[in-house]
Amino acid sequence: MYTSEDLLKKVNEALDNLVYDRQPASLYDPIKYVLSIGGKRVRPVLTMLAYNLYKDDPLSIMSQAIGLETYHNFTLLHDDLMDHADMRRGHETVHKKWDANRAILSGDTMLLQAFERVEDCDSAKLPAVFKVFIQTTLEIGEGQQLDVEFEQRNDVTEDEYIEMIRLKTSVLLACACKVGAIMADAPAEDIENMYKFGEKLGLAFQLQDDLLDVYGDPAVFGKNIGGDITSNKKTYMLINAFNRATPAQRDELTKWVEAKEFDRNEKVAAVTNLYNEIGIRQLCEQKIEQYYQESLVYLAKVSVSDERKAEIKAYAAEMMKRQS
Repeated sequence: MYTSEDLLKKVNEALDNLVYDRQPASLYDPIKYVLSIGGKRVRPVLTMLAYNLYKDDPLSIMSQAIGLETYHNFTLLHDDLMDHADMRRGHETVHKKWDANRAILSGDTMLLQAFERVEDCDSAKLPAVFKVFIQTTLEIGEGQQLDVEFEQRNDVTEDEYIEMIRLKTSVLLACACKVGAIMADAPAEDIENMYKFGEKLGLAFQLQDDLLDVYGDPAVFGKNIGGDITSNKKTYMLINAFNRATPAQRDELTKWVEAKEFDRNEKVAAVTNLYNEIGIRQLCEQKIEQYYQESLVYLAKVSVSDERKAEIKAYAAEMMKRQS
């Protein structure tokens, strides 16, 4: 059995050793840059940990693992452009370092590279792998569009938000777990339970990311905090702040959400203070724990020994403790 640390090292080595021999180099330089500036590599590690539940050669599915990581980074590249974000993982985003056109073209190329890497598998497994991967890419686009639309709405419900983050973020972790299980010839029921494990873990993971966008340390988080507040993203935190605020608190929240001109730091501080008054941090932490525990219920149903599950369970716990 491999540890998550072993697999993370192997994933980074594989990404460092990718060959870029096509032209023009200017199209591929941003791709190399994006894949070289770090990241948690959660998706490829989960893919191989899921495989390793059943078989002892997880490095044999490295192509699928880094294919999912390539796809994830493609979504971040375009997401940063849409959000006008300046920083990612403590480095300039692609559209800042180069320009918007380069970000679009290089991102599109990353998408195709992701498909190329995912499909590099046994032909017998390809239909099942491609089915979940294509479904996932469609759902992520749907989630991204909902996220954009929510910025213009003031009536987004908590259920709508949870469904949006399930689509935008959670389904790719679910896909990673399912692809690993498919590649390992896991029983059909296990494959679906692994998908649900990743889905619930992904919800906890995204809510934690939302929490860190307000309360994280920028030096550790890898990007400026308060981005969701300044862009009026209808996060779990903002939705519940409106739902639980006193009339005076709701008026102040509304003032900041509707403000066309504002000092960024002042807005972030004011909204964070309102979150503190209303108890939103604690509420979000409770929701994170709920989804994390639900993920473990699905993992417990998987028909391998607890000993074999120990590493992926430990990795899930580690994910919930990380600050970046």
